[in-house]
Amino acid sequence: MKTKAVRMYGTRDLRLEEFELPEIKDDEILVKVMSDSICMSTYKLAEQGKNHKRAPKNIDTNPIIIGHEFAGVIVKVGEKWKDQFKPGQKFAQQPALNYKGSLASPGYSYEYFGGACTYCIIPHEVMELGCLMNYEGDSFFEASLGEPMSCIIGGYHGNYHTNKVNHDLKTGTKEDGNILIMGGCGPMGLGAVSYGIQFENKPKRIVVTDVSDDKIKRAQEVITPEYAKEHGVELLYVNTAAMADPVAELMELTDGHGYDDVFVYVPIRQVAEMADQLLAFDGCLNFFAGPTDNQFKAEVNLYNVHYTSAHILGTTGGNNDDLIEANELAAAGKIEPAVMVTYVGGIDSIAEATLNLPNIPGGKKLTYTQFDMPLTAIEDFEELGKTDPLFKKLDEACKRNRGLWNAEAENILFEHFGVEV
Repeated sequence: MKTKAVRMYGTRDLRLEEFELPEIKDDEILVKVMSDSICMSTYKLAEQGKNHKRAPKNIDTNPIIIGHEFAGVIVKVGEKWKDQFKPGQKFAQQPALNYKGSLASPGYSYEYFGGACTYCIIPHEVMELGCLMNYEGDSFFEASLGEPMSCIIGGYHGNYHTNKVNHDLKTGTKEDGNILIMGGCGPMGLGAVSYGIQFENKPKRIVVTDVSDDKIKRAQEVITPEYAKEHGVELLYVNTAAMADPVAELMELTDGHGYDDVFVYVPIRQVAEMADQLLAFDGCLNFFAGPTDNQFKAEVNLYNVHYTSAHILGTTGGNNDDLIEANELAAAGKIEPAVMVTYVGGIDSIAEATLNLPNIPGGKKLTYTQFDMPLTAIEDFEELGKTDPLFKKLDEACKRNRGLWNAEAENILFEHFGVEV
């Protein structure tokens, strides 16, 4: 079977190509990819090429398919898995494999397994680890966004607090505590806000910082303080660039208590150091942002580590349980992954968008791999719709959903381009 895929041959060398897939083995599964959202981690991969820790050294002759936030439909099942999976079944997948200590992962390491393609082959280790999952949601894009949401969920579960009586650790963010999400008006930060409002260890307050009024404005529109209040959480968006003394003013928002859980969503030294200063007693700082610089450093107050039980950790990726939770919550409407998405495009837009990701404003870039379409901002649909009937329909569908991407809009694209689900 032929597939069309974006493959990486080296540093900043991404190519959209058509080639033949081999016949699947008895322990493999052939799938049709429907959606693949672009992750900043893929940009970092493209920047590093074969020097990336997950990339094979022979990609110049054996290129890998990029993309790891994908979902689709099972086409053909190898004999070993026929009792577990069936053709026509929708799937979601967890790319954080960690198979027998290997760093190999879809979108980084495999010639025939990645998301930026029309068809790919899922190898045996994915099924053995339970990382290929049945998906019954209404839209494919929410399954694609299940992967980044699972990373966010993993961060919430990864935080911990101490018990001085018996030294037991209580995992998760502190119930009825103060959460601070620094650099939180980007796509991942908004996902963290959406999840924090309904997390079982519900905080009393979530404070979200950014330095862009435009990003804060959009955040306030898609996850409103009123919505959070209805769910028992005080939600505040603040621009630290407008503060004379950000540490003091952020402290004031907690009546001087400080923040029990701080998530740093941007790899900026000053932000990380500010986060350290804002911790409450027994506060947990989660450095969530992955820097490209392997020598990235920031100063921390070790006096507070010793005397006030401040602790620092980093989480990356999620596990199977996190992905299952993400998909279940999205299907139940309890979280809204669509708040992340601000651009939509086709398979022909992936390579350029990936290589220029830091320079493209807004949130997640969602792509559909079964057709060509320029990467287009949702906010531009209205203007484009004045002359293009497709964008008129997409604009109307998004406006019916508070300006957010949605299953109706996805189906409009599939119908327009003749994509069979």
